[in-house]
Amino acid sequence: MKKEKNIEKIQKTNMKINYNYCMEKELEHFTNKKTILLHSCCGPCSTAVISRLKDYFEITILYYNPNIEPIEEYEKRKKEQIRFLKEYDASIGFIDIDYENERFREIAKGLEKEVEGGARCHKCYYLRLQKTMEKALENHFDYFGTTLTVSPYKNAQMINTIGLKIEEIYNQSKNSQKISFLVSDFKKKEGYKKSIELSKKYDLYRQEYCGCMFSKNEIYRNKK
Repeated sequence: MKKEKNIEKIQKTNMKINYNYCMEKELEHFTNKKTILLHSCCGPCSTAVISRLKDYFEITILYYNPNIEPIEEYEKRKKEQIRFLKEYDASIGFIDIDYENERFREIAKGLEKEVEGGARCHKCYYLRLQKTMEKALENHFDYFGTTLTVSPYKNAQMINTIGLKIEEIYNQSKNSQKISFLVSDFKKKEGYKKSIELSKKYDLYRQEYCGCMFSKNEIYRNKK
């Protein structure tokens, strides 16, 4: 399925794109369910996104978040993700891969003092979406995407730009399967509000910070 014709043109003019509208227009053309490997940052964020996409896709969740620290926090969030899927819809697939915190540490070098949402976060988005694309290729999915845009604290414009760039890079190979990035802005249409409601309904653990120790320290500094 082709993206909206003007996406690339608008990106070059630095205009903000309504990615929720772009996604809805793409979904309108579906005549049957597609498969999607959906990167999830945590159980609570996945709730409203899965609810929004379940009628259009056969969903498999990829839990790849090497930024989350410490390891105990990482494992706690992963267990909550798995529990939610089992209670909400056991037919939703789940792929768990190695923690790989060292990869996040490597890309964060020199960016330790960046503010939350800055260059360090952009590299983190790229790391996680790149892994999602690689796993989508390995397992022959039609689409790959992420739950990250449901958060009002995440830059949906940047996340979608990165996702589309990864799609472009990997699809340039003549021998590779062509996989589409699902553009989105899941916070639209009260997506974030719905994620909070569903999190309460399923009694999900909701973390106080994004994931990395840098974000954790910034949150605690601001509280003080």
